[in-house]
Amino acid sequence: MWRDANQKQLAAEAMRIAAPEAAKLGCVDEIIGEPPGGAHLDHEAGAGILGTALQKHLAELNAMPLDEMIAARQKKFRNIAQFYTEGQPS
Repeated sequence: MWRDANQKQLAAEAMRIAAPEAAKLGCVDEIIGEPPGGAHLDHEAGAGILGTALQKHLAELNAMPLDEMIAARQKKFRNIAQFYTEGQPS
């Protein structure tokens, strides 16, 4: 799109690849934090935070009846494929 690396923020906003945008569109189940300084500085803490979130979501899925889980997954992926303008489906 833009052939100028200085436009990276504009490009990211246009493509909606930031975590809050992905969450708003329903593409992610949860945004999890990182340890102070970032996961790249503390792998063990980062893995622990991620593991806790994964265990929570897996427990939620395991508690869901199969037909409900399939319907929720289908709805989620149908919604991801839609185009939104200013927060409204088009």
